Amino acid sequence: MSAPPENLQSVFDRAFAGIDRVRGAFTPQLTPHEVGTITNVSTGIARVSGLPSVGFEELLEFPGGVYGIAFNVDEDEIGVVLLGEYSQLHAGDEVERTGRVMDVAVGDGLLGRVIDPLGRPLDAGGAVPASGRLPVERPAAPIMDRAPVTVPLQTGLTVVDALIPIGHGQRELILGDRRTGKTAIAIDTILNQRDRNVVCVYCAIGQRASAVAKVVASLREKGAMDYTVVVVAEGNDAPGLSYVAPYAATSIAEHYMEAGRDVLIVYDDLTHHARAYRELSLLLRRPPGREAFPGDIFYIHSRMLERATHLSKERGGGSLTALPIIETEAQNISAYIPTNLISITDGQIYLSPSLFELGVLPAVDVGKSVSRVGGKAQRAAYRAVAGDLKLAYAQFEELETFARFGARLDEDTRKIIEHGRRIRACLKQPELAPVSVPAQIAILLALTADLFDPVPLDKMADAGHAVHEAAAKMPAEICARFETAAKLSDEDRKAIIEIARQALAPFQPKPEAKPAPGQETGTKPEAQATAADKPEPQPDKSPPASAARPGQKAEPKPDDGTKADVSTKPKPDSKAEPKPAGGALPAAPAEAKPDPKPKPEAKATEKP
Repeated sequence: MSAPPENLQSVFDRAFAGIDRVRGAFTPQLTPHEVGTITNVSTGIARVSGLPSVGFEELLEFPGGVYGIAFNVDEDEIGVVLLGEYSQLHAGDEVERTGRVMDVAVGDGLLGRVIDPLGRPLDAGGAVPASGRLPVERPAAPIMDRAPVTVPLQTGLTVVDALIPIGHGQRELILGDRRTGKTAIAIDTILNQRDRNVVCVYCAIGQRASAVAKVVASLREKGAMDYTVVVVAEGNDAPGLSYVAPYAATSIAEHYMEAGRDVLIVYDDLTHHARAYRELSLLLRRPPGREAFPGDIFYIHSRMLERATHLSKERGGGSLTALPIIETEAQNISAYIPTNLISITDGQIYLSPSLFELGVLPAVDVGKSVSRVGGKAQRAAYRAVAGDLKLAYAQFEELETFARFGARLDEDTRKIIEHGRRIRACLKQPELAPVSVPAQIAILLALTADLFDPVPLDKMADAGHAVHEAAAKMPAEICARFETAAKLSDEDRKAIIEIARQALAPFQPKPEAKPAPGQETGTKPEAQATAADKPEPQPDKSPPASAARPGQKAEPKPDDGTKADVSTKPKPDSKAEPKPAGGALPAAPAEAKPDPKPKPEAKATEKP
């Protein structure tokens, strides 16, 4: 027998009872949601009313997915820096708080990618995988968490590694006029970090899209994008993105530093960053200062570059090396922004337009460049030769300037100038071609041993290339000692110099042929050739030069041990020369020169 069908009423009763139980267990929660209103939109900024609880540098969301940073928090309104395209924003649009500050995605998934300061991809690689997010503004590491700068960062540029060394955790400024090769030095440094376990971050601020595309193409071609992150704020982007870009790139670099890795970051360049901040400050009605920059322009750069450091072993031992780039105008390194960054950083590399025009690349002016860390961040093999090299190059530059006036130079001065020209030729280097450590040390030792001095200047490039090839075949045990802190032994030095001497042997001038044994005389070969070319002397029919002609004083003979009678009087048979008419003074007597033919004595006729 089947069970009776369930009553429909009981089904509804059971369902409503369950609803009542769920309803009784639910407690509504109210969350405050602040909404403001745009009152004004101008170039790169917006003014917002409302939002009474907004914080300084809090991230705000505008319609269309545009974000902004609360920059001015006044009593009546908020000045917001916009971080995107703002053409579709209008007065009256709603603005919402996000409750968080500006942050950026970090992680190993960013390696090889090109992103904007907000972490959005700019290449064709799809979404950026991130392991976390970090705020763009972070406090610098305390002093007690830092370690001294002692490990060198090899740039692959001989002039920098030998004369202006850079260490892990250092801040080295690169400055110079437009089109002098500032970016090329930074890119060569990135290329030289291959297989050195160094992560690189290249931050382009306000650059042309074509220039950034060229840099990215060079990095991809050389295989450097595998360990590089590129953060780009183009010149046509909102000024807020140019302002945020270096801080976002620094946070990305700090993620790797805190993981115990060595990081290199390049800011290209901070001149555009300072101009973007000046533009935003003037639009927000902040009081201007020198060159119309706001008063805290020094602080925005110092708090960013202070984050570059070398952490102690307790903090992981990672390091962050910063290479900020600054553009000067008409070689004026005493302008406001250059002097600010010179005082913030640990040294500067100055690029001279005059050297660039002469074809000396990289156009590093060694006299105006300095590294305040110095030899502490340099290998012992470099320290053994860098001091003498820098002194010789400085002497050469001074003497070269002096020699331009056409002064007569002695033999020692000529040797210094010729040696300095060889130093300058060896320090030349093509772009995107970093030099290895063994090749650099071989070149430097060959310079200190004067092996390049006999090489003609037009063959210096080929001679340097020959030394590079010979250094690549250097014994492995010698190359291994370059990486240690130990000094070069005398045996290693002699071996390297001998390798360089053999490489330079084809470029040495050939010695002149010696005369046959039967033709040897007491004179030198040059004297023999000169004597052979000279015609035989003809007998001179003229009177000897020592005999004075009538009417002239006798010249004194050279001092050969006997005293010549200088005050000889004319002989009695000599007659006085006529006196010029008109009472004019007689002309000064000219030096007596031997005439080819004897002239007849002219007898003077005296007037009554």
